[in-house]
Amino acid sequence: MVPEGWLREPLCDVADVRTGIAKGKKDLKDPVSVPYLRVANVQDGHLDLTVIKNIYVEPHQIERYRLKDGDVLMTEGGDFDKLGRGDVWKGQIDPCLHQNHVFCVRPNQKIILPYFLSSLSGSSYGKFYFLSCAKKSTNLASINSTQLKEFPVLVPPISEQRKIISILSTWDKAIETVEKLIENSKAQKKAQMQQLLTGKRRLPGFDGKWEKAYLEDITDITMGSSPSSDFYNDMGDGLPLIQGNADIKDRKTVPRVYTSQITKTCSKGNILLSVRAPVGAVAISEHDACIGRGIASIAGKNNFPLSFIYQLLLAFESKWGQISQGSTFDAVNSKDIKKLKISIPLSRKEQQKIATVLTTADKEIEALQQKRDCLKQEKKALMQQLLTGKRRVKVEAVSFSHTPSFPRTRESRRLPDNE
Repeated sequence: MVPEGWLREPLCDVADVRTGIAKGKKDLKDPVSVPYLRVANVQDGHLDLTVIKNIYVEPHQIERYRLKDGDVLMTEGGDFDKLGRGDVWKGQIDPCLHQNHVFCVRPNQKIILPYFLSSLSGSSYGKFYFLSCAKKSTNLASINSTQLKEFPVLVPPISEQRKIISILSTWDKAIETVEKLIENSKAQKKAQMQQLLTGKRRLPGFDGKWEKAYLEDITDITMGSSPSSDFYNDMGDGLPLIQGNADIKDRKTVPRVYTSQITKTCSKGNILLSVRAPVGAVAISEHDACIGRGIASIAGKNNFPLSFIYQLLLAFESKWGQISQGSTFDAVNSKDIKKLKISIPLSRKEQQKIATVLTTADKEIEALQQKRDCLKQEKKALMQQLLTGKRRVKVEAVSFSHTPSFPRTRESRRLPDNE
């Protein structure tokens, strides 16, 4: 049902849907090199312009594929949750073209505003439509320009669109603020690690010696071994199976299957290290589990504090690529891990104190991430209400000018009655 005072129109009636330029054309006449946007540049609700590549085109093609301020960019596909993702182009680079896997939707701004259209296409409403008509394969889906043109766009009056955009932008600003805090906290923690885990900076009360060691000197390392898939099950028979990064989320294990054939194991609380791409990723096991060949389990020897070892491995996480091997994919072996050179304080109290300081920093970052995720969920629920007219706004009503507070659940947050 279309809300009173709104319209529902196919996208092609309210916007010009433009396909992009294809790569790899040969025998170009007088080609020039021009920046262009790829799928990697178009994310869900934002553009990543850190890496912009150029494409050779004939001069007369530039205007045909040139992006303009206010264009809505959408990708043609990818993972199921990527359908409909995109953002509004603000003329950051000029000229800039778009690849054929990125649609440029140029709205008639007398009818529909770019940010309203972008929000609608990226909302649950938009994603449901795109997924329902997409061409699907294993874990991937895509749409074509014909399907995009038929997208049923809900069109409120322009004044109501502006109000809805204003409300949603409040949440965007709050999310952006928290994300900046997260990045600052990560940078501060990285600096702490560089100082504390090398002995360059000592905590108050500690001045004892440090020594060089190999990781095998202070830990027991178990390399994983994959059981036969014939023994996989989802009935809880045997142990959870941790095969690699697909079974890890937010540095904690989230196994997908069980196995009744037990090969190598880890205990709850052990450190897990990915030995295949991405090499060096570190996590903590939440389970007594069976580990596959993509994982190594690490436990402390002689009660050496695992929390200190965990922080050491976090600090080294980005450096494994220097020693990884493999013609098909990066990997490290048992010797690489055992012979990892480290520096450690001889004082057990200093080891524990350093680990406590860095663990506290991790918890602060995690709290900020939870705050950001809560705000994103609030915004998602709000989008579903406002962009479909299930919850109406009045142009003359007081706007949402405050920053959303935290923490609040969807149930506890209410729009004002006069909204």
